[in-house]
Amino acid sequence: MSIQEEYKYFIENCTSTPKSYKNYSDFSRICKTFAYIRGLNDFDIYSITTVKKLEELIITLESNDDFNKYNKKGGNQYSNALHFYLRFLKAKEFFSSKDESDNVAKETLRPSLQQIFYGAPGTGKSHTIKEQTRGEDVVRTTFHPDSDYSTFVGAYKPTTKTVPVTTVIGTKAVPVEGADGKPMTEDKIVYEFVSQAFLQAYIEAWQKFNQLGAGEEAKKEYLIIEEINRGNCAQIFGDLFQLLDRGAHGFSEYPIKADADMQKQLHKAFAGVTIPQEDEINKHFDEEDIVSQVLNGEVLLLPSNLYIWATMNTSDQSLFPIDSAFKRRWDWNYVPISDAGERWAIDVNGAKYDWWQFLVAINSRIYDATYSEDKKLGYFFCKAENGVISAEKFVSKVVFYLWNDVFKDCEFVDAIFNDEDGGKLSFDKFYTSEAKNSKVVEEKVALFLKNLGVEDVSTEIMSKNDTINTDSVIRVNGKEVKKINAIPYTIIEEYVNQHRDMTAQEVIDIWEPFKKYSMRSWVVANKEELDNMDARYANYSYKIDCSDGNSLWVNKDGWMHRPANPSLRDTINEFIHAVNEADLGITITEENV
Repeated sequence: MSIQEEYKYFIENCTSTPKSYKNYSDFSRICKTFAYIRGLNDFDIYSITTVKKLEELIITLESNDDFNKYNKKGGNQYSNALHFYLRFLKAKEFFSSKDESDNVAKETLRPSLQQIFYGAPGTGKSHTIKEQTRGEDVVRTTFHPDSDYSTFVGAYKPTTKTVPVTTVIGTKAVPVEGADGKPMTEDKIVYEFVSQAFLQAYIEAWQKFNQLGAGEEAKKEYLIIEEINRGNCAQIFGDLFQLLDRGAHGFSEYPIKADADMQKQLHKAFAGVTIPQEDEINKHFDEEDIVSQVLNGEVLLLPSNLYIWATMNTSDQSLFPIDSAFKRRWDWNYVPISDAGERWAIDVNGAKYDWWQFLVAINSRIYDATYSEDKKLGYFFCKAENGVISAEKFVSKVVFYLWNDVFKDCEFVDAIFNDEDGGKLSFDKFYTSEAKNSKVVEEKVALFLKNLGVEDVSTEIMSKNDTINTDSVIRVNGKEVKKINAIPYTIIEEYVNQHRDMTAQEVIDIWEPFKKYSMRSWVVANKEELDNMDARYANYSYKIDCSDGNSLWVNKDGWMHRPANPSLRDTINEFIHAVNEADLGITITEENV
C-alpha cells in the first residue's frame, strides 16, 4: 500500500464529515508553492514520509506570504490539510517504531484514543462521533459550568433502600412482624457511592478484558464528553489529568492512587475479573504487578480499549479556556462547515430559499464583521422538518442568534440590515406587536434574505444570460465580456489557457475556494461532481477541455451584478474582487462608459 493510499485509508477511518478526503488531501497548490520556493520543477507531498521533514515544510510555507494569503482566503483549508497529514505521519511513526509488520501498520490507522472534535456550532460534531461509534459501547456525558469531579467521576449520594423494621428489646434489635406474621420493611435514605460517567466507562473497559482468549483484543469502550469547554476541565478531571498521558501500548503511562471510597467501589466492581494478558500488560510497567493493583482498586490506569472523545464549539471557547498542558494530551479534529447535501430550504410566504446558500452568504458577512470563524453557522445549526425550515424557526433560532450573539457589537452597519423605510432591521421588526398572539413578519424575513442575495429557488432556474448594463464594460485580461454569466467561465478559460500543463483536477482545486462567491455554492466541477448535481444546475454550465484529456464545467447560474443597488448582494463583484486579489495572472476590470 502506497503512502497516499495509507493516508486515504486514515482519513476515511478517522473522519466522517462530508468531503473529508477532498478537504484533507488538497495538496496540489501547496506542492506548486513549495516547488517555487525551493526552485524545483515539481514537488510531490507524498515524497515526505517523516514527521521532521513535514514540520520543516510547514514552517517554510507558513513563512511564505503567498501561501498565507491564499490559505486565509480558502478558510485555512490548506493548513488544515497539512496538519492532518502531519497527524497521520505521527501515528505512522509512533507505531512503526514498535513493529514494522503489516498487522501493526494497520493498527496505526486506529482512531485516536483521546480527541476533541471542534468547529463552529452546527457543523455536525456530535453526529460525526455518533457515526464513528455506531454499534460500540458508549457512555455519554455533557459538561456545564456546574460540573465538577464528583459529577464526572463519582461520589456518595443519598439513595432509597428497603430495610427491616426493628425495635429494641433489652439490648437487642428485634425484627417487627406484621399482623400476617411476616417481617415488616420500610424505605430509608442511605448514602452509597455512585459511579458517574468516567467510572462507568472505566469499569466497563477493564471488564472487557475478562476471560479474553489468546490473540483476542478487548472490545472498545467510548466515553463521550459533549461541550467539553463549557465546564472547568482542570476542576472536573482533577488528578485524572495524569492518566491522559498514554504510552505506545495505549495504557496510561502514569497510574494514580485511588482514594479509599473509590477503591472500595472498584474492588467490588472487579470481583471475579481475571485478565489472561496480565503478564503482557505488566511488562509495560517494569514487571510491577499493575493489573492486580487495578483489580484491587488501589490504582487507576486507563486501559488501551478506553477511548475518550469530546466535542467543542469554538464559539464557546471563552467559557472555560483550556490550558495548553491539557490540550497537548488530545488530538484535535477540525469539523469544517460544509454542505451536508440535505437540500434544506427556508419557507417564507410560500417561497423557498436554499439553506446552504444562506449559510454561505451569512458566514461571509460574519467573518467580515468579526474576523473570526467561531461565530459562523454550520449546516445543522437549525434543524429542518421534512427538509423545510419554517420562517418561525428561522427567526427564533437563526435571526435571534445573529442579532444577539454575532452582530450586536457591530452596530448593524452592513447593508444586509437595511429596512425598506431607510432605517435598520431591528429584531423587534421580525414580529407583530400583538402581546399574546405575536407572529413572525415573513415580509421582513424575505427582505433580510433578499439583502443577503439569497434567491427564491422554488422558481425555475434562470435561462437568460443577463446582458451587462450599458453603463459599464467588463474585461478579462483586456477581453470584453458582454454577458454576466459568461464572466466566470471566461476567467477560468483564460486561466486554463495560461496553464496548459495543469490537469483538469488541478485547475478545479485552485478554484475550489471561490465557490463561496456563487449562489449555487459551486464554481468549477469535474464529471463525477456534475453527475451528482440536480440536472437543472448541471445542464446550465460551460464545458472546458483541459490538456490532460479531461474536462471541467463552470457554473453559469446564480450570478448577479447589481452595481446600482449596493444594498443587494453582488456575487459577480465579489468574485471579480477575489480573483484580482488572488494574483492568479487574471486581471478583471470594469469601466464606466
